[in-house]
Amino acid sequence: MAVTNPGAEVLSRLVASVKEVSGLPECKNFFKKMHGNLVRRIKLLSPLFEELRDGNEGLSQEEIKGFELLRDALDSSVELLKSTNDGSKLYQCLQRDKIAAQFHQLTEQIEAALSDIPYDKLDLSEEVREQIELVHVQFRRAKGRPDSPDLQLDHDLAVAQKERDPDPAILGRLSEKLHLRTINDLKNESLAFHELVISSGGDPGDCFEEISSLLRKLKDFVLIENPEVDITEGEKGLMKHRSPVIPDDFRCPISLELMKDPTYERSCIQKWLDAGHKTCPKTQQTLLHTALTPNYVLKSLIALWCENNGVELPKNQGACRSKKPGTCVSDCDRAAIDALLGKLANGNVEEQRAAAGELRLLAKRNADNRVCIAEAGAIPLLVELLSSTDPRTQEHAVTALLNLSINDSNKGTIVNAGAIPDIVDVLKNGSMEARENAAATLFSLSVIDENKVAIGAAGAIPALIRLLCDGTPRGKKDAATAIFNLSIYQGNKARAVRAGIVPPLMRFLKDAGGGMVDEALAILAILASHQEGKTAIGQAEPIPVLMEVIRTGSPRNRENAAAVLWAICTGDAEQLKIARELDAEEALKELSESGTDRAKRKAGSILELLQRIDMAVNSQ
Repeated sequence: MAVTNPGAEVLSRLVASVKEVSGLPECKNFFKKMHGNLVRRIKLLSPLFEELRDGNEGLSQEEIKGFELLRDALDSSVELLKSTNDGSKLYQCLQRDKIAAQFHQLTEQIEAALSDIPYDKLDLSEEVREQIELVHVQFRRAKGRPDSPDLQLDHDLAVAQKERDPDPAILGRLSEKLHLRTINDLKNESLAFHELVISSGGDPGDCFEEISSLLRKLKDFVLIENPEVDITEGEKGLMKHRSPVIPDDFRCPISLELMKDPTYERSCIQKWLDAGHKTCPKTQQTLLHTALTPNYVLKSLIALWCENNGVELPKNQGACRSKKPGTCVSDCDRAAIDALLGKLANGNVEEQRAAAGELRLLAKRNADNRVCIAEAGAIPLLVELLSSTDPRTQEHAVTALLNLSINDSNKGTIVNAGAIPDIVDVLKNGSMEARENAAATLFSLSVIDENKVAIGAAGAIPALIRLLCDGTPRGKKDAATAIFNLSIYQGNKARAVRAGIVPPLMRFLKDAGGGMVDEALAILAILASHQEGKTAIGQAEPIPVLMEVIRTGSPRNRENAAAVLWAICTGDAEQLKIARELDAEEALKELSESGTDRAKRKAGSILELLQRIDMAVNSQ
């Protein structure tokens, strides 16, 4: 009777996991580097598992336990690696902080499992032992040094989302980074996005509009820069005569035709209701009411699908077909907006929540909608809902105001409606999403100088600092952006310093992997121009970390670090002494030659201060 090694099963599982990882296709999206590094390191573990599996020695319970931990970590790695190879690349890119954290967490789990394996008790060849030691060192190093954020990508995405016609160079970089280079790539991305929407029950969250907009802009760019690069002549001829298959979710459940005014196709559902039906034609459930509300999310998704598949979007008939002279939306859309405002003013909690959510989406969609929603009188009603006790309604209201504030004229209307104190209250007491969007709204309003004063006086800065400390990565960036803009006003610099902003900024500055170094330095540079800011920064022992940034940071960060260093060293011999002890002169000379224009000036000014100190010492 054959004797089975106690650890044979777990070793076989580990061999199979490595084989599965080795067979995965190359990752072609933003996570290519992280994906490739994890695959490469896992593949290097294969000789360990194979040698132990093929050997005659059994494993002890202690050894089996270590390998079981490693098996669990590799199983999770396989799932993550597969998921980053599939799905919408744009969605994954917008979720990049979360997914990057998952890669880092798995790296930590594998390293911890490798640490628990008693190698000295295993019968391993010298060659395998050396290789595993090397792999373990790689995992340990990767655990302690997570991938730094891609600042260029952050910048390009922000500009591409904000601007109607982004610089083609920016779209080109995004196209390359995300491997969305051809029309075929973009069609696959459109299908992946469609699957995402369907799998989320038709509600993919706030990222829907961002992905739709980015997809349109990238498609326009590719059509101009790289048209039909992956389409053969035969395929071109075939495409002229081929009709794309309409996704089931885009078909009217009654007529089975492509919907132009969901949900359902308005004309069909109206006939259904007019015929006396009181049930849903798809589920047969009894309807709670027969009021029709346009499904703007699905409507946009259908439009995007039509655009990407060369299908002409069906035109609505009747009054909605054209715009009235002098109006910014069709009669139908204006009527829909008026209906939504009626629900905001007089509806129950559920109706108010739904109406605020629809207005939030409409305001995000385009500039015309933002003008018309404001002209219809939505802003005072949305400001009232900032005090709603329903968290989701509050989130929708503050986000709708954020989207409306993109229009400069609306900024004044929002402030005149008395919104600032209520937005600050949401920033203090709302859900995390509401707090984040409240911070972004305050930033948008603070573009107008007089609003900087009002926002600071309303108590926004301490609440922004709390969000800066305890928010999500997105929330921290929203808070930092708002604080920076508000601190352009001299009085707000003092408010920020007195509210305790310097210690968290210094923590961000020392945490290179935290993704907030850029923001921390930008705010410190602006606060250092104020005497209270200069004093508070000087007391935080900043020079060692500032010198590290000057030596190794990005051009903009080196510039801001030099500006802070110059501010705290001016008139302070003790700070100059500390800088000299840290060999500042060599780094500053290099910066004065290779930095930005501002960095060169600041570096030169600090070198002059150091020279004066030398002259003073020599003359004594």
